[in-house]
Amino acid sequence: MGDPFVIIGGDAAGMSAASKARREDPDRDIVVFERGEWVSYAACGMPYYVKGDVETLDDLVQVTPAEFRTERDIDLRTEHEVVGIDPDSQRVTVTTNGERFEQPYDTLLIATGAHAIEPPLDGRDLDGVYTIHAMDDADAIQDYIDEMEPESAAIVGGGYVGVEMAEALDAHGIDVSVFEMLPHILQPFGESAATVIEDHLRDQTVDLHLETSVDGFTGKEVVDGIVVDEETIPVEMAIVGVGVAPNVELAQQAGIEIGETGAIATDEFGRTNYENVFAAGDCAQSRHVVTGEPAHVPLALTANRAGRAIGQTVTGTPTTVGDIAGTAIVKAFEYGAARTGILDEQRARDAEFEPVSVEISAPTRAHYYPGAEELTVNLVADQRTNRVIGASLAGPDGLKRIDTVATALHGEMTVATLETLDLAYAPPYSPVWDPVATAARVLNGRVERTE
Repeated sequence: MGDPFVIIGGDAAGMSAASKARREDPDRDIVVFERGEWVSYAACGMPYYVKGDVETLDDLVQVTPAEFRTERDIDLRTEHEVVGIDPDSQRVTVTTNGERFEQPYDTLLIATGAHAIEPPLDGRDLDGVYTIHAMDDADAIQDYIDEMEPESAAIVGGGYVGVEMAEALDAHGIDVSVFEMLPHILQPFGESAATVIEDHLRDQTVDLHLETSVDGFTGKEVVDGIVVDEETIPVEMAIVGVGVAPNVELAQQAGIEIGETGAIATDEFGRTNYENVFAAGDCAQSRHVVTGEPAHVPLALTANRAGRAIGQTVTGTPTTVGDIAGTAIVKAFEYGAARTGILDEQRARDAEFEPVSVEISAPTRAHYYPGAEELTVNLVADQRTNRVIGASLAGPDGLKRIDTVATALHGEMTVATLETLDLAYAPPYSPVWDPVATAARVLNGRVERTE
């Protein structure tokens, strides 16, 4: 063995890179340092563990540390924290159990992920106030529910975490209130999808407080209230879910370039400003397929795909990590929302597009077939070129249709082309005109009338 490939971070990007590199080069020395005990776990499943749909946290682990070590022959070292990178000498400094040592590398991958943003709220350190980003967070929340049996909870932030945790806590019979400082929840999904989900959450008795800033929490040792506009609302637990930020401090201290998004700057192969140092996953930025500009959208597929590509590159087959469109789906009780591309009008104009959009509602199946549901589709295009630049969907069924639009974005399709795609039809699955194709037809007519 030789030419060690060293990886910092043992989750999606890191372990995908390690596994692919091992398959491509059975003799390569591959070392992974993970500061925690969990590796290769499905963080997106944590709300469903809290809800009770997933029985144990171990069920969220895709490949165990032992399997990586024995079956894939990867030198995986958990509870080892990398505290320094020296790109000139090509070494990393590692600490574990009070010991400190240096590890040389030929190629380095930084896959340090992201962390939950913790706003400076009074009472943030009270028992019963949590973020949920790591497996230990989910475990602590479940233990608190089991022990304290809270009857009310506040969720600060109406993003993915806020919406999913509202459902999870409601399943325990907890009265849930969501506090969002913006006019709508699910800001990246646009007003059209957000409004549909807001109405559904209210139908599920979730109390929404929009355009509401939180000042902090009250309580002696355990949280007993949330402070909003100098008013204290009684609650017995709280989840703070206002977003995540990339873990870049280690890279920044080593002189590795940080991009305009605040994440590590990389090229099309995931390479940083040091040729033999790569970055991938939630700590790295990517190229947006619509704007062509750097973007930071921390999602599971982006991390896995980039890690796999880098594993191929470092073993001799240069492979691009791929552009991103920000394609995502979130579940909210019996409804859901999906999005891809650019939805915000100002962001589109900043990218030198002339956005034009249409919102329609269409059935997800033939109108006469049982189970047909209304799907709200918001489709956005560029007025000048007719190019599709984004879309959102919201409703109780048919949300994976967002992948059709994501494909259109990657193919730089026009609305006219999207309208004429040969999409599948059968009454149990779709009306003759798929809702996405219907939206494209309506939007294409609008573009043509304004040209």
